[in-house]
Amino acid sequence: MESVIPSATAHLRQKKDKIAPGLYLIATPIGNLGDLTFRARETIGNLDLLLCEDTRVTRKLLAASGLSPRLESYHEHNAAKMETRILAALAEGKSIGLVSDAGTPLISDPGERLVIAATGAGHSVTALPGASAALTGLCLSGLPVARFFFAGFMPPKSGARRQELSGLATIPATLIFYESPNRLKEALQDMLTVFGNRRAAVARELTKLHENVHRGTLDSLLQEDIPEKGEIVILVAPPEPEQATDDESLDTLLRAEMKKTTLRDAVAIVSARTGRARREVYARAIALSRT
Repeated sequence: MESVIPSATAHLRQKKDKIAPGLYLIATPIGNLGDLTFRARETIGNLDLLLCEDTRVTRKLLAASGLSPRLESYHEHNAAKMETRILAALAEGKSIGLVSDAGTPLISDPGERLVIAATGAGHSVTALPGASAALTGLCLSGLPVARFFFAGFMPPKSGARRQELSGLATIPATLIFYESPNRLKEALQDMLTVFGNRRAAVARELTKLHENVHRGTLDSLLQEDIPEKGEIVILVAPPEPEQATDDESLDTLLRAEMKKTTLRDAVAIVSARTGRARREVYARAIALSRT
């Protein structure tokens, strides 16, 4: 292991204080400023240019570490415009970093298309790992960690959210979501409706002074007075092993859901919760709607 440390930093340098050309994806703290790594500090201090979502946010973060690189804004609204300039700079042998406002770039943040373009053009792309709200929340959740699925942000409207959740319901892994604090209750309710009462956790303000993790079931979390503010990660346990659902139970579930939502959504929810084929559930729902 001792030989790994020199090689991890040595490949950055061509000569003293000059790092190799390429694109550097640099993770930044999600709360605690101490989580900016030594390697990230060294790299940022020697870049030709650092791309960030909001220069005000990044400048404040880096000032706390005594860093003041040249900054330019890169976000979803100017990505297409910036891409040509960035690729040209990389072709000239420039070293360019990319950070998001917090956490690891590309993970629910801008940068995916830039990495695809840079690698496609044959430029070096290096990732400097660090803080990630998804992985931090997973480690603290008390849920299985061997297999997990990161789903990012769900649609803001309940109907679209339930439809998307139904497509995730049978994945045999812990599910990880980011959510806006003002939609926390609605999201938990839709997850309870689609997934049933699985074990779950809500992680807030990770790595910050008021970090807290609420653990329980989706139903019990709905009953808790969880502050609807700060950055939020929702984690949901994998489904239990499927249990056979007889036709009578299927009809009962369908009737209950069809009273609350559209036929299409009811089919998606019941199919996800029972493991029965959607075509089969749809046919039964049509038959019930005609009686």
